[in-house]
Amino acid sequence: MKKFAWILIFVLAFSLVLGACGELTETNEESGAPEAATEAAPEAATEAPAAPMEPFRVAVVMPSAINDLAFSQSMYDALLRVQEDMGGADAFEIVYSENMFVVDDAAAAIRDYASQGFDLVIAHGSQYGSSLQEIAPDFPDTSFAWGTTVDTFGQPNIFAYEAASQEGGYVNGVVAASLTTSDIMGVVGPIETGDAKLYVDGFKAGVLATNPDITVNVNYIGSFSDVALASEAATTHISAGADVLTGTAQMVVGAIGKAEEANVLWFGTQSNQTSLAPSIVVASQVYHWEVMLHEMIDLINSGTLGGQSFTANLANGGEVVEFNPDYALPADVQALADETIKGITDGTITITLP
Repeated sequence: MKKFAWILIFVLAFSLVLGACGELTETNEESGAPEAATEAAPEAATEAPAAPMEPFRVAVVMPSAINDLAFSQSMYDALLRVQEDMGGADAFEIVYSENMFVVDDAAAAIRDYASQGFDLVIAHGSQYGSSLQEIAPDFPDTSFAWGTTVDTFGQPNIFAYEAASQEGGYVNGVVAASLTTSDIMGVVGPIETGDAKLYVDGFKAGVLATNPDITVNVNYIGSFSDVALASEAATTHISAGADVLTGTAQMVVGAIGKAEEANVLWFGTQSNQTSLAPSIVVASQVYHWEVMLHEMIDLINSGTLGGQSFTANLANGGEVVEFNPDYALPADVQALADETIKGITDGTITITLP
């Protein structure tokens, strides 16, 4: 009897378990829940991490310091702006050699950078042309650039760039002619060549187009770097009655110092020179080489390493006339400057150089 009772209890318990399993299966089917897998699911494939992008590498050789507030700084500042545009130092690497006024030293630096595999090597100075002409054929997979010039020597891996500096010079001349009271101006030039000569000629053209009775005395000192000679030239102009001075190249820091001492107005070019003498600098034509650099980089990335030349001007933003906010320029003179910039940009003003 007891044995029968135990068998009955076992049958009832087994029936309850079967019923519960049936309900669970039906519940899973009704809710759409998947049935238990009978085989282990294969592990998801893992992809290897992408290799980090290599930065675009640029080396530049310059004749003066990166903070000369003139020719060399104009390029260094432009490279920094390109670096910012491209996402920082991880994406755009910059190295430089400054104060390379000895051409043989500059040539050695250019060759060394090329041998290190830089994507673009810039020889920032017209004095480096003959060296670049010899070096570039030895590195056909490296892109080179030099200025200011339009000559690529027919080489497929050399870019050339120049500045239409007569345009900003003309604007500065128009403004200067509107501010002078002595009708005498002085120009401190370096060597009568390249963008320096274009600027000087453009400044004189702007002055005379505004007032042909103004006297513009020009003195080329024969050097891009001799600060003492630039100071002497400025002193001579001031002694002759000039109440406005201008000049171009890195040696003008000496001339600006003399202008500040005599409270004579100054107009700059290549880089913004306001910080040197905020009380007397009226405006500066500033080279924005990044306009050209972006084009070169795009070409290099697409496989074109050179063979083209570029010109910075007011129309393409490669040149910008930057006014000193601390100098109280009369409203009518500012309006005249703006009209002149617009006229040069749209072609309604033609600059006739002397």
